[in-house]
Amino acid sequence: MAKRLIVGIAGASGVIYGVRMLEVLKNIGIETHLIISEPGKLNIRIETDYDVDDVLAMADVTYSNKDITASVASGSFLTMGMVVAPCTVKTLSGIANSYNENLLIRAADVQLKEKRNVALLFRETPLHKGHLRLLAQAADMGAHIIPPVPAFYHHPKSLDDIINQSVGKVLDYMGIEHDLFQRWDNSQLDKLMNKSVTGKDEKRPEEKLIAMK
Repeated sequence: MAKRLIVGIAGASGVIYGVRMLEVLKNIGIETHLIISEPGKLNIRIETDYDVDDVLAMADVTYSNKDITASVASGSFLTMGMVVAPCTVKTLSGIANSYNENLLIRAADVQLKEKRNVALLFRETPLHKGHLRLLAQAADMGAHIIPPVPAFYHHPKSLDDIINQSVGKVLDYMGIEHDLFQRWDNSQLDKLMNKSVTGKDEKRPEEKLIAMK
């Protein structure tokens, strides 16, 4: 399979996830094919300091969302899959119902019919039953739902740390190696469990014996 990935940026809040995905994939050497919806372009201007043209320049190939004749609209165009980051309710609905009104949705539909990986960073909260039904429907079709929900076990120090962790989860799903965040390691649990109620480290019996010698 060619080392190329389709990246879709829809118009939900959180376009930085798609932008960071492009940055990381470029550094890793994965060929990227980018589709940005018009609301996505607007949100890049609203939410980030990036210029839309600069974001487009991060990708190896870009497409108009209206171009349903694009190569990514065909299953014969081989890819590793597709990431939609962020994914709006409208885009989710189109994907879940195969309502291919634009290239972004069509490209995702093609990846699903070809049984390739599709990651949807769905950005909405709170969720009503209609949203949940659409998410379940997309999952039943083969999409992987990866809401950008932050983890804190790696002790993020910045917004970048939080963004990178979500992007890293997508790369894990796609089978792409990276070092974007520190993975869970339970080696620190012993230290935490041995702390006294006063907050001081309580030495283990063998450590006390060594100290007495």
